[in-house]
Amino acid sequence: MVSQVEDPELSNNISEIHTTVSKIIETVEKKPDKYKKMNNFFGYYLPVTINILTKYDEIENQKLNTEDSKKFMESTQKMVKKINEAFKKQLSNLYQSDMIDTDAEMKVFDTMLKSDGYDVDDNDFKI
Repeated sequence: MVSQVEDPELSNNISEIHTTVSKIIETVEKKPDKYKKMNNFFGYYLPVTINILTKYDEIENQKLNTEDSKKFMESTQKMVKKINEAFKKQLSNLYQSDMIDTDAEMKVFDTMLKSDGYDVDDNDFKI
């Protein structure tokens, strides 16, 4: 569908959505426990997004030049931009606990290094 859309910004947003959705699916496949956090995404957001893009494509292909169609196209373009940002945030949220856990692990590791006499702040180990 991306190649069929005439508006370059919309095409870019659709391409980014596709990439993000692929990453989300890949993450959920690797970590099935993350799926339970994705009910709204897979059950509502993704199907509605597909519907919005399908309707946009249909209306754009009709080459309607009415005020209503122009308003619809503009509002859809704005919505797709919001969807793009929301999906990116959803992907980030999937990794939130991993980031928090890893950050805590790095802090403990740094403390252990310091307690064992290593000063890694200057990239020089001091014994």
